Amino acid sequence: MTARGFIIAASRSGSGKTTVTLGVAAALRARGVRVRAVKSGPDYIDPAFHAAATGRPGLNLDSFAMPPALIDALAAEAGAQADIVLIEASMGLFDGIEGEAGRSGAAADLAARLGLPVVLVLDISGQSQSAAAVVRGFATHDPRVRIAGVVLNQVASERHRAQAGAAIAALGIQILGSLPRDGAVSLPERHLGLVQAGEHPALAAQLAALAERAARHIDLDALAALGVPIQPAGPAPVALAPPGQRIALARDVAFSFAYEHLVAGWRRAGAEILPFSPLANEAPDPTADACWLPGGYPELHGGTLAGATRFLDGVRGFAQTRPVHGECGGFMVLGGSIEDAEGGVHPMLGLLGHATSFARRRLNLGYRRAVTLMASPLGPAGTRLRGHEFHYASVTQAGDDAPLVELSDGQGKGMGPAGSRRGRVSGTFFHVIATDGQPIGADT
Repeated sequence: MTARGFIIAASRSGSGKTTVTLGVAAALRARGVRVRAVKSGPDYIDPAFHAAATGRPGLNLDSFAMPPALIDALAAEAGAQADIVLIEASMGLFDGIEGEAGRSGAAADLAARLGLPVVLVLDISGQSQSAAAVVRGFATHDPRVRIAGVVLNQVASERHRAQAGAAIAALGIQILGSLPRDGAVSLPERHLGLVQAGEHPALAAQLAALAERAARHIDLDALAALGVPIQPAGPAPVALAPPGQRIALARDVAFSFAYEHLVAGWRRAGAEILPFSPLANEAPDPTADACWLPGGYPELHGGTLAGATRFLDGVRGFAQTRPVHGECGGFMVLGGSIEDAEGGVHPMLGLLGHATSFARRRLNLGYRRAVTLMASPLGPAGTRLRGHEFHYASVTQAGDDAPLVELSDGQGKGMGPAGSRRGRVSGTFFHVIATDGQPIGADT
């Protein structure tokens, strides 16, 4: 039997949907329900919290970057392995980019495509009956998207709850719970979002507190009953062809930003994943035929990485005969040095000619399209890709390596060449989520 699914969304960021999602997921799990939590849109951090709350791998579904068939298949796979599939939206429910219908990146696209009801987490601080006008607007904004229930957050008193709740209930939309302003549980943050789940000093206790709070203030039975069956689909297409048969994958708190669907797709395609920890001074497996350095927070661990001679020498030796690719943080480590937030400069692999700085910050954020300019672990020359950038680090020394991709924003506006390639080594700040059709020039 397939799972029942629903989406937890909000009118804007900061409304409390992440803590509601974690609390509901952990509370249902405590009841013996098999829960699979999914993040809408590009995000590495929240899925790790989802995994901790549910005991099952996190997952992303992204209507901009993933072809519709991949979304359908990944949702069906998640549904086949759970009783409840809970999708957490990013930002506001309808927030995305303008462009192709159904591929804006907004969680509303997933609600429409998968036919899933939406539960709106509504921060009602500073208002009462006016909250109903917000709900009415969301309920009528897009006829393809059904607002099935509301969870009130930041409720100041019983009178506050009653006034807002009565006005919303008059619209025919169910109030599923109300979370008081007092006793709210928050999670620590850093520059790219929450502090990573693997670094959280008391995560189990905080998840237990969120679960207890959800069980006390939210009607979990009514919430679960709103879900509709996840529809079956065909096998998931491989989002990105594996860069090798045996892939050495850096994985620790400095290199944790590897998308679950990409790694799972490599395994489905027959590849073997060989994890190693640069922070533990481990080198890539010498039997691997490709090495992948994902993003993460290397700028927080510059001194440790600079002293990890087994890791550094191992990757340098690996790159003499086999491909090495770095994304974002991995790209930074492939360069000559990283300057940390305090201005300390730490030597890195030096396999590419650039240098980067976190002291001189500049936010780069948004969806991206890319076309590879030469063959690399991302695919043959002309491979079209969709993904995103999210980093504060800046390039302080460009180097003279050949560019790896031609980059444009999510709407196709050209941004010029990006990334670097030297010999068998390649890297870019761009995070790939999926290929975008066949390579340019490929047979159709």
